[in-house]
Amino acid sequence: MKLDFSGRTALVTGASQGIGRATARMLALAGADVVGVARRKGLVQAMAEEVAGQGGGTIHALEADFYDEDAPLRVADEARRLLGHVDILMNAAGASRPLPFDASNEQWHEGMVLNFFRIRELTHAVVPGMREQGWGRIVTFTGTSEPRMLNAAFTAKAAVHVWSKGLSREVAAHGITVNCLQPGRIHSEQISKRYPTAESEREYAQAEIPIGRFGEPEEIAAVAVFLASPLAGYVTGTVIPVDGGSSRFAF
Repeated sequence: MKLDFSGRTALVTGASQGIGRATARMLALAGADVVGVARRKGLVQAMAEEVAGQGGGTIHALEADFYDEDAPLRVADEARRLLGHVDILMNAAGASRPLPFDASNEQWHEGMVLNFFRIRELTHAVVPGMREQGWGRIVTFTGTSEPRMLNAAFTAKAAVHVWSKGLSREVAAHGITVNCLQPGRIHSEQISKRYPTAESEREYAQAEIPIGRFGEPEEIAAVAVFLASPLAGYVTGTVIPVDGGSSRFAF
């Protein structure tokens, strides 16, 4: 099965590394024209140059910090300027925020802003255009439903799951699907900081991951790209783990 995104456009946040980068690259190589958003614009630009000339789509690098209040509307407007319209939105920007019990309201708010509020604001900024064209795909990379500690990001991502489910019902009649992907231990800069040695990674994988290893960004990006395709038009309002079998609950 070969997916062809020629003529499609995509907006991908968190595109400088990890899952966001793999997703933006995979969409472009499949023919989509992509706006890749990140604070480190240079990394996205380097990927754009790497992809150029390989017979697929193009990647436009866009710098943005989603802690900035105006970032969602500015990014949505710039994506429309560069692409004409947005067919596919991949929400991959985010950061883990482990917190102690006595964390301040400001610390909790910071985690909620990046991992829920900005995702909702950006999505709501691009949905009207999808409605007008009668087609759209929204995929948000979230987090575990089995937290082992207090973490503002986990709480925010749970909110994303509920909001996404409600939104999926709101926009289904317009040909728009809304889904979430739950990454397990996928190789990234954040994961490397938590498991800095091969031994620490192997120890965790053997104890917690039935498949016995950490995942690669491309393995979850491939699922996201499928959900963005016309073949996945009957899949919406769901949360899909991509975690090597780590989740202990059946649903």
